[in-house]
Order: sequence, then C-alpha cells, then structure tokens
Amino acid sequence: MNETIQLPPLRERFFRRERRSVPAARRYVCETLAGWGLAESPRADDVLLCVSELVTNALLHGVPPGRQFLLFLRYDGRVLRLEVHDSGPGVPRIVGERDEGGRGLVLVAALSDRWGVRERELGKVVWCEFAGPL
Repeated sequence: MNETIQLPPLRERFFRRERRSVPAARRYVCETLAGWGLAESPRADDVLLCVSELVTNALLHGVPPGRQFLLFLRYDGRVLRLEVHDSGPGVPRIVGERDEGGRGLVLVAALSDRWGVRERELGKVVWCEFAGPL
C-alpha cells in the first residue's frame, strides 16, 4: 500500500536554539515537501539549502538564549514560501566582498525567486519564495 499522505498547505514548527535544529529543520521540510508531492522537484535541493542557511542565521544571530525559532512553510500550488521567525534584534544583510563569512543570504538570494525581511513586534521574519514549476 503506497499511499501519499496529503499535508495541509500551511505547516509550522518551533525548534530549539541548538545546532541539531539545522538538520532537524531540513528533515521537517523534506517530509513536508514529500507530503506535498514536491520531493522530486528540481528545486527541492534549493529549498533545503535555503532552509539550512536561514535556520543557521537565526541560530547564530537571531535567537536569544532560552528561546526558540519558528519555521513556517506555505504552498498554494504555485508558490512555496519559507519563513524563519526569531525574537532577536537586528536585521540580516547581504555581506560585502571583503567580509570573510556571511554568504548565506547571497545563496538565498541566488536560489530563491524572492526573499526579504520583515519586522515583528519582537524580532523579525526572514523569508524566501520559490515560484513557477516546483
């Protein structure tokens, strides 16, 4: 019996502020993509890489000790939106050529169709979208 589980078009989960949350978030997104029938999409690896980058950024720069972050996914049949919500201060930015690290948002900008940052009452949301044929 090979039955595909149909997941709701909106998924969200909290993760702890710890290193193992990066692979856990990737697994969660991988399971979600499979539930939406997108696991074999040519852009699935791009989505997973963006998950890794946004979650790593949140852990390093956005989630205060003792807090968690929220990973939010929405797929409406045309656009897949990924959001990472944290309660930390500051706004992420794409680094300059002379900076030694911080290439995560450069990758997100290159792999996704759109990305951005919006403020919340406490913290921020860093998001990216994948449109077209997934």
